[in-house]
Amino acid sequence: MAEPTYEELKAKLAQLEKEVEVKKRAGDLIFKVGEKGGVSVYGLGRFPVTLYYEQWNRLLNAAEDIRKFMEENKSRLKLKEQG
Repeated sequence: MAEPTYEELKAKLAQLEKEVEVKKRAGDLIFKVGEKGGVSVYGLGRFPVTLYYEQWNRLLNAAEDIRKFMEENKSRLKLKEQG
């Protein structure tokens, strides 16, 4: 199999960059393990949310309480307009 040319590599890079942009705009969440062993979630806002394993488990175990709290306080929360 022949090595790709410079032009082919440039075209592939442009295609991959376009795919990343589409994925970002689609609202997908992306998960990555950082250098220090934390799990980062991208796609929630401008910056990633990074927690360690035990912190994620603690947060996930409290999901029902978080949902209940948010529902009880919905009138005080800033909500994105649905458009």
